[in-house]
Amino acid sequence: MWNRFKRALRSFVGFFVSSIEDPELILEQNIRDMNDQVPKMNESIAMVRANVTLLEKENVKYKQEVGDLTAKVKAAIQAGRDDLAAQYATRLQMEKSALARNEGQLTTAKSAYEKAINVKKAFMREKERKTGEAMTAIRDARRAKWQAKVADAMESFEVAGIDATHDEMIRKVEEQTAVNEARMQMALETVDHQALKIEEDAEKIQAQELVKQFKIEMGLTSPAPVADVAGGGEKTIGKKVEVK
Repeated sequence: MWNRFKRALRSFVGFFVSSIEDPELILEQNIRDMNDQVPKMNESIAMVRANVTLLEKENVKYKQEVGDLTAKVKAAIQAGRDDLAAQYATRLQMEKSALARNEGQLTTAKSAYEKAINVKKAFMREKERKTGEAMTAIRDARRAKWQAKVADAMESFEVAGIDATHDEMIRKVEEQTAVNEARMQMALETVDHQALKIEEDAEKIQAQELVKQFKIEMGLTSPAPVADVAGGGEKTIGKKVEVK
């Protein structure tokens, strides 16, 4: 019973964790965590390098001390001061031991520094690779979310019955258009086209007469000769009248 309860509890916790996990957010956090490790790594490498520099300076100092003490031992022997030569020789042995110990530490420190540099290079390569993979996955996740929104919109579009409403409205507009076209055709058929043609011709004749009248008034043309109304009368236009 206890095992079943623990298994059920683990399954519930696993379901809860999986439900709140957002892969995109987790990948972004992983990128930030890797970027945060770079300054810490640089600080550690700087400390190793500082140790190498300090040991190098101590090594130079020990070599100078060994050289000075060697010269002093030789000078004391030449001066016949074996007691001073012995003292200098004792200090010389101590400085040589310190120099040997320092050189060993310096070799170890340089090796540690080189390893730290190599570790950083490997980390940076891995960081670039994982960052690229994470960015690709994030873009895919965002594209998937956008596609899901489009799919939801299309599904809701179909479920809401918009397609049917759209087709119904198009059909109603087409029916209304057909009815209006029929009414227009019927209205045109009831018009007396011959009467309209006569009116148009009459308007054209009136317009031509007006143009002729304007030309006569402007002196651009002369009026037509007037004939006798009875048909046989003598023309009087231009005839001289005799005065008695």
